[in-house]
Amino acid sequence: MKILNFLLPVVLAAALSLPSRGAIRTKVLEYKDGDVTLEGYLAYDEAAKEKRPAVLIVHDWMGLGSYVKKRAEAIAGLGYVAFGADIYGQGVRPSTGEEAARQAGIYRQDRALMRRRIQAALAEVRNLPFVDGTRVAAMGYCFGGGVVLELARSGADIRGAVTFHGSLDTPHPVNAGIIKAKILVLHGADDPFVGQDQVLAFEKEMKAARVDWELNLYSNAVHSFTNPDAGNDPSKGSAYNREADLRSWEAMKAFFEEIFRP
Repeated sequence: MKILNFLLPVVLAAALSLPSRGAIRTKVLEYKDGDVTLEGYLAYDEAAKEKRPAVLIVHDWMGLGSYVKKRAEAIAGLGYVAFGADIYGQGVRPSTGEEAARQAGIYRQDRALMRRRIQAALAEVRNLPFVDGTRVAAMGYCFGGGVVLELARSGADIRGAVTFHGSLDTPHPVNAGIIKAKILVLHGADDPFVGQDQVLAFEKEMKAARVDWELNLYSNAVHSFTNPDAGNDPSKGSAYNREADLRSWEAMKAFFEEIFRP
């Protein structure tokens, strides 16, 4: 596990191949959904002077932690404003899988609440003075992938939505003309938790809704393939896969370059 944790900065550096930029500034940013205080994570290149596109990043079922923060910093290194959204609320950070399942279950069972939480993050990032509010996208991991798809299904005015090994199901399949965003799904071909039934239902939904969508399947990859903390034993259903991590990151980069093109 220590070896895998050490690899994440190396993997991100190899995947990004960044040009020289200014220092990445980060800060915790409180915002609200009604009376509930949420605590997001903002990362951006402080040297940039012009308004930039923004990317919302939604955490997995463990809540907004170090993994998503590192990804946000990497997104900021690409020249975008990155905002790690907080779906659970300030101070709500599960420490076990059982706690995470309970928290994630609250929002999976109440999609209106899920959508409201991510829409609060969208409103917050659009209000930042250095963000081009007409060029915003969302991406998410596992639970967070399902959240950004629900944001797209809500008809939100975003350029794109990217999901990494995310849940694809919904109790409310959309009708044609609702989704404005382009959709990119980056999925492990052997994921036992988001199986072929979800994939086929998602494809059917997207086709019927006439969405601009793309699905990339990564061979030998199971759930959580981008996260070194998932370990290296695919038989457990979740495991890190370096090749799938790098390839999916490159696919995401190309997608953002396309949708954010002036």
